[in-house]
Amino acid sequence: MNTRPRHLTTLARAALFAACLASSCLAFADKQRIEFWTQSLSPKFDDYFRNLVTRYNAAHPDVDVVWVDYPWDVIRTKFTVAIASGHPPALVNMNVPWANDYKQLRLIQPVDKWIDKSQYLPNSVEDLTFDDGHVYAFPFYTGAHVIAYNTTLFKAAGLDPKRAPTSLDEVLAFSKQIKAKTGAAGFGPALGPTKIEGLMMEEGLPIMQNGRAVFNSPAHVAFVNKLADAYRAGALLKDNLFGQDNFQVSMGAYNSGRLAILRTVPSSLIRVRDDAPDIYKVTEVAGAPLGPTKIAPGGWQFNYVVARNVDPKLLPAIGQFGNYLTNAENQLVFSKLAGTLPTAKQTAADPYFHDVPAGGSLIERGVVAAAHNLDYTHTLFLANVRDPEMLSTKLSSAVEQAVTGRRDAKAALDDAVQFWNQKLARR
Repeated sequence: MNTRPRHLTTLARAALFAACLASSCLAFADKQRIEFWTQSLSPKFDDYFRNLVTRYNAAHPDVDVVWVDYPWDVIRTKFTVAIASGHPPALVNMNVPWANDYKQLRLIQPVDKWIDKSQYLPNSVEDLTFDDGHVYAFPFYTGAHVIAYNTTLFKAAGLDPKRAPTSLDEVLAFSKQIKAKTGAAGFGPALGPTKIEGLMMEEGLPIMQNGRAVFNSPAHVAFVNKLADAYRAGALLKDNLFGQDNFQVSMGAYNSGRLAILRTVPSSLIRVRDDAPDIYKVTEVAGAPLGPTKIAPGGWQFNYVVARNVDPKLLPAIGQFGNYLTNAENQLVFSKLAGTLPTAKQTAADPYFHDVPAGGSLIERGVVAAAHNLDYTHTLFLANVRDPEMLSTKLSSAVEQAVTGRRDAKAALDDAVQFWNQKLARR
């Protein structure tokens, strides 16, 4: 007689367990999954992102935020495949040129409806406002260059070690004097593909107007001839001068005392400190010259884009998390950890970026020097064109021919402009 009640009790318990399980599964299914990707930020920033995700999920029980990190050289392929499969992540970490490329391919969507533009520096939002007037990403972090210079070489060249050059013309003039007096190269500008056009734009020299290349004007020719004059004088570091990236060789030359002026981001001064302590002791730092455009060199903004075919029902939650992911509080913590500069107004106003502590290190002085130019930072690149690297390679080759004396500057630039306009006309 007692078996039946026990049997019914067992059935009741099983039914109750099944109901609870179903309820739990339903609650989990009702959660909105927000997956966001970063590039090459793991493992160094694991604690930062895991804590950020834990805090957000705890405060938003209806959302399940998931962080995934991919190496920088595969993230675009992964993202493109995810879009094609119809299952893209909610937010993906890009730089401005990559975001522009995806916009041109119509693979990402504007975020105007969701972004809180008021929390960011205006120039940061401008960098992500593309040719149709829409904003295409949430600003994350940026950079601004400083110039580190060897005061021993300055003194030996008869230059004031307390006065940094304030324009590119002065950088080149100082460099020629340093070469003549000490034998060391003064400066190693970035003249290679994807770099040369940025240097021209900093100096107020347009690359394109009305969809056509215009970099063969008298002002452009004069600029290239100015570089050629410094090159002939031995003032420019010739190591990989026209390569895709000459930073590593410039850093090595500076650390060995063969280069007097290094244009870099503040965090790179850590390498000077660790790899060349004697050079570090005689190094001073200042903000990189703004030039006639008042654009701070070295601005290279990273951001978070949203795929075109993300589930529309997720967009409000994506927007809310995108604003949180890049808000002032989180940017301040990340900037201190990473040595980057913020895009959020409130973070940029924090004393950390303005006040050098008593006895502050060269690196701390560098952060403050770079941050003084935060309102002027922009990511300079070839926007709204297909195959920008191919076009830039042609321009860099023309500049190399002229600077090294193999061709007349006007003729070399004319040929490059003709090449560009032929390619642009076919698109």
